[in-house]
Amino acid sequence: MTSSPTPASTVPDLERYWQAADRLTAATRQRRPCPPVRDLLGDGDIAAAYAVQRLLTRAAVGARRRLVGHKIGLTSVAVQRQLGVDQPDCGVLFADMARAEDTPIDPADLLQPRIEAEVAFVLGADLDRPDLDLEMARSAVDQVLPALEIVDSRIAGWDISIVDTVADNASCGLFVLGAHRQPLGALDLTAMTMAMTADGQVVSEGTGAACLGDPCQALLWLARTAREFGSPLRAGDLVLSGALGPMVAVTPGSTYRATIAGLGTVTASFREDLSCREDLP
Repeated sequence: MTSSPTPASTVPDLERYWQAADRLTAATRQRRPCPPVRDLLGDGDIAAAYAVQRLLTRAAVGARRRLVGHKIGLTSVAVQRQLGVDQPDCGVLFADMARAEDTPIDPADLLQPRIEAEVAFVLGADLDRPDLDLEMARSAVDQVLPALEIVDSRIAGWDISIVDTVADNASCGLFVLGAHRQPLGALDLTAMTMAMTADGQVVSEGTGAACLGDPCQALLWLARTAREFGSPLRAGDLVLSGALGPMVAVTPGSTYRATIAGLGTVTASFREDLSCREDLP
């Protein structure tokens, strides 16, 4: 007689969190996507999902991966619709996630990559006050530049809920920063238009207003959220704003180029996935 799975609510919290963390860790290590973790955490338990993310972050830091900042996810309604969620989330960025514009990315470093264009902020001041507002968030920005985030899910088939993606470090994979940096100053990021091409063909378009109404508003949301979690944003942190338009699946061998009016361009190219070549021995 087959026994029924134990309901998540009857398993001690820390045990559930470690089970979910272990599942995601195994997917990364084995290079094989795993089933969703919402069955372990509860379909709407976002607090549990962030607890798993913190466990994974601590383990990564313990393995000497260096934290460099944060990413905001699910800020675009278009991306929320693509993934079936209705609120933003956040994750952390490690130094080894960065890739250079002039170096092709190996698809083998990823599982199910998709790509989106974003605004990147480099903070020049802490954002740790209890009365944070939009003006404070803007004044804390030292530099702003275009970025591409290569999002990736450890969950098979991108079958994710908000709980799955939060636990999975907001589905973060890699990122590429553009070369041109400038002060935020009086720039109006809401009015900036974005177009992303794949091998010269436009595959995604959007505006700054698609990112929670204003990428700086997304930064403010993150600053308040990070402070609530006890890890406020600090000077020197890199922050990715979230998508300005729909994300698209990555095709090995292709080159993606995003142009954000007023900020400049950023390019990410991918090596051909040689493992799929039928003519290889």
